[in-house]
Amino acid sequence: QVQLVESGGGLVQPGGSLRLSCVASGSTFGITTMGWYRQAPGKGRELVAQITTGGTTNYVDSVKGRSTISRDIAKNAVYLEMNSLKPEDTAVYYCKAIGPFFSSWGQGTQVTVSS
Repeated sequence: QVQLVESGGGLVQPGGSLRLSCVASGSTFGITTMGWYRQAPGKGRELVAQITTGGTTNYVDSVKGRSTISRDIAKNAVYLEMNSLKPEDTAVYYCKAIGPFFSSWGQGTQVTVSS
């Protein structure tokens, strides 16, 4: 099994930035893709960004150009840097790790964008 622990959420003013971190532990050798999802109040969970072992990235349109996902394979970590934050970015952000036979979720970290 893979355990994921997120950190870095909090309250940010509109236009601000933050960096989310997620560290995996356990049976991490099988991880191929790591990503960030978010769930806003009353909405479904959506993919924000993901990155493969080979470095291929994918972003939801609403964060393209102002977010960067990166991965440190040696540290079993994935990061999401978000800039020019908007109130609509407010959500619980979840880390996800995917392997050939499993997928694991973190417990989530709250991001609130408000003045």
